Amino acid sequence: MKSKYKGLWYRESDTVILGVGRYKRPKRYYRMTYKWEGKTISEVFGWEGEYIKNEEKAYDIYRKLSANRKDRTPPFTLAEYREQNEIALESVKKRNQEEAAKNISFEDVFSGYIVYSKNNKRSAKSWQREEQLTRIHIIPVIKNTPLRKIAQIHLERIKRNMADCGLTPATIRYALAVVRQVFNYAIREGLFTGQNPAAGGKVIRPQEDNKKSRFLTRVEADLLLLELAKRSQDVCDMAMLSLYTGMRFGEVAKLKWADVDLFQGIIMLRNTKSGKNRPAFMTPNVQNMIASRGPEEPDQLLFPARGTRNTVRARTSNIFYDVVGRLFNQGISDKNQWVNFHTLRHSFASWLVEEGTNIYLVKDLLGHSDLKLTERYAHIGQNQLKQAVMKLQNS
Repeated sequence: MKSKYKGLWYRESDTVILGVGRYKRPKRYYRMTYKWEGKTISEVFGWEGEYIKNEEKAYDIYRKLSANRKDRTPPFTLAEYREQNEIALESVKKRNQEEAAKNISFEDVFSGYIVYSKNNKRSAKSWQREEQLTRIHIIPVIKNTPLRKIAQIHLERIKRNMADCGLTPATIRYALAVVRQVFNYAIREGLFTGQNPAAGGKVIRPQEDNKKSRFLTRVEADLLLLELAKRSQDVCDMAMLSLYTGMRFGEVAKLKWADVDLFQGIIMLRNTKSGKNRPAFMTPNVQNMIASRGPEEPDQLLFPARGTRNTVRARTSNIFYDVVGRLFNQGISDKNQWVNFHTLRHSFASWLVEEGTNIYLVKDLLGHSDLKLTERYAHIGQNQLKQAVMKLQNS
């Protein structure tokens, strides 16, 4: 049907009705027809309410295009008009995005980063720690500050506030690392294009000597196992396994019978802290201990949580800490000198170095990815060499 406006035509829907009362009518589908360069051209607007709001808007576009063709000023056709509008809208959208990116805050970016962290971190404990540090110590300092305005002064304020709360240098470094990772995430996602203020050596990170030099002598280790056996054979066996293989508590707790080869004397540790599998080698006393516990079904844990058959222990037993506290930690104010379950792994490495084992072999047995982690035991070997030289005076 011909519209009341020149050049406009429409057809009506058989099913869709618009308006109410005397204004009720079928929905219309519009097109326009015009002559251009000796040809009759027909172009479709489509259903009203979609590309065009109503008949008046369609005619307004028709008149503009007619005037453009007369003046030889594009756009000449509805297709060109639409394309020009889309380009303009895209340009406005891009400008708005750029402006929003300029003013995006650390808190806004962190909400996306923490989702990324949850999906990509192997440990829930890791992203939960990031969320806690950010919520308590980072956001209060730089909450509404745009990323582009965050500078070293903000990071220094975070450091000072955390230090005033009595937090350790290691915790403060962790918080600064979270800031660096959030900026890196923003750069990857195109939310930020400046320099990462927490990257490289731009911020001085607090340092401390918190390396645990405490390890057990053979006599102390025998005493520990004896006392643990009086309280719990399970806890005693787990401690023995760590002492003589260097396994971490988490590696001991997750160990399954399928990973144990008693005949070869090898335990395969899977998905370790470094992300790689590594073998652990059993001494005869460890072989005898494991043999006395089983074997069980391949998918069963060697040390399931109490009252279960296959639930991983979440933490070290209180029995262990009761015993080491009474035997070794009483009166020791420096917590770096306390004995804990990880001390057993330190003891394993220290014994190897005392026996003259090459530091590279110790690195592989511990599953360290970096030799620097293993070199903390080097002083033990040096002490042995020094003692050997000192004996010359008495010879």
